[in-house]
Amino acid sequence: MTGPALEVRRLTVDFAQRSGPRLRAVDDVSLALRSGKTLALVGESGSGKSTIVRALGRLMKPSAGEILLGGKVSTLHRSDVREYRRHVQLVFQDPFASLNPAHTVAHHLARPLLLHGRATRHDVTGKVDELLRSVNLVPAGDVARMYPHELSGGQRQRVAIARALAPAPDVLLADEPVSMLDVSIRLEILNLLDDLKSQRDLAMLYVTHDLATARHFSSEIIVMYRGEIVERGPSDEVILHPAHPYTQLLASAAPMPGATRASLAAARGTRQKARAARDAERREVTVDAGCKFRRRCLHAMPECSTRPCDVETAPGHTARCWLYVKAAPPDADVAAPTRRG
Repeated sequence: MTGPALEVRRLTVDFAQRSGPRLRAVDDVSLALRSGKTLALVGESGSGKSTIVRALGRLMKPSAGEILLGGKVSTLHRSDVREYRRHVQLVFQDPFASLNPAHTVAHHLARPLLLHGRATRHDVTGKVDELLRSVNLVPAGDVARMYPHELSGGQRQRVAIARALAPAPDVLLADEPVSMLDVSIRLEILNLLDDLKSQRDLAMLYVTHDLATARHFSSEIIVMYRGEIVERGPSDEVILHPAHPYTQLLASAAPMPGATRASLAAARGTRQKARAARDAERREVTVDAGCKFRRRCLHAMPECSTRPCDVETAPGHTARCWLYVKAAPPDADVAAPTRRG
């Protein structure tokens, strides 16, 4: 496949409220997932990451925009959605909540195999065992007879991953797949997902709060803030050289091995300055057409009252910030840049 396995063009998701205008949870987002690659979606709670995952999983209807699977626009017709879900599967955050406690592991894996024609009644047991071995759950026959409550958190998430693999998808949407697990086994699950991605040539969307794992397990990072993309680029470039003030704030909150006392103090001061503004901003429901981050930004200026554009700060690395529009050379075409999300 030469083009993206899954492409999103100008996706918008609005939610109705009891009073007042509709809440825009995702605002004009575009992204592409490519086979054998992982795209990390990072941002704090409420930035719209999980809403994007639910929209891509066809669990909710977008307000606007297009979703293309293999270059073809996906519709919400029942037959299209069923075929779409064979190619696009989800791994949820909480493995216990995503599994039915009344059914065995074998039932959870056999059902998608039969539903999508990946197995028959005669060979389904063997296919279930094969899936369990692919996620390192052995002896497979014993695990298949167990119920979710008899498994550890890590084992349950491996079952959830095996279930997502049952239809032989092209795209895997992993919505914070390790945030509910013990720290000691998070790396094992992430390494498993990375190995499966390479073995099966999967296109993966990895949603996370953790910048360190986003850098290690993804080739590209998208940073979201209040429903819109504020920065994107190669993983190392975004993490090591964050351009947008919001990304810089996220980076300052991440652990810094080998950091000096002075650098830790500077990062702590940055967080303290932004905290009061964040508390006030949380009470806001609607925002105007300007930069959504400006009330928390330490570099806010008059231009920020209008919507900023995407500016390339390094090859393949863009930030939606007026700082770089002002810093661009006079002959650069920044007045009407190409929209990249």
